[in-house]
Amino acid sequence: MNLNDEPVLIVDDDESVRDSLRALLLSAGYRVRAFASAKAVLETIDDEGGCLIADIRMPDMDGLELQSELVRRGCKLPVIIVTGHGDVPLAVRAMQAGAIDFIEKPYNDDALLVSVKRGLEQHRLTSETERERETRADLVKTLTPREREVLEHVIGGMPNKLVAFELGISPRTVEIHRAHLMEKTQAGSLPELVRIAFAAGVVPKSVDGK
Repeated sequence: MNLNDEPVLIVDDDESVRDSLRALLLSAGYRVRAFASAKAVLETIDDEGGCLIADIRMPDMDGLELQSELVRRGCKLPVIIVTGHGDVPLAVRAMQAGAIDFIEKPYNDDALLVSVKRGLEQHRLTSETERERETRADLVKTLTPREREVLEHVIGGMPNKLVAFELGISPRTVEIHRAHLMEKTQAGSLPELVRIAFAAGVVPKSVDGK
């Protein structure tokens, strides 16, 4: 996906600032949605991607409160905080809470655009990782209960003979189940199978059964 296809959301109660940011981002080829308050953002925000530029000082709900509410809702939208010089300590708090950057007013256009690009790239990578995790989990769900048991023991580092002993089946049966595991999870190697299993939340079994 082209990063410019994802929207950049602006929230600032100062209309002149909103207009200035909108013009800058539009000139850089971005899709832009601008809001006059944090509450307006929360009423319309979805998981379409992009990133959010929020002023740290706004009436009703400030940038820090907006960021906290997004986290509470499980929204992973990258947040860039725009701050005045005296608000730097607050901006640092915002970054400690998960904001990816803060830009001081009057902001540098190039610095802001670099920050926006980084935010969009971060969101894309996070989304791709989550989609991969969901896909892997779906593949693991196709396993039979016995195949799941074999998987748990295999990713625990057990050789086929020990897996067979632990499960009370023959080593040949373990080999067959392992072949099915590789096929169903589309894993090309044992290390990849391990990564798939961990991504899907499978807990490995050790020799002592833990």
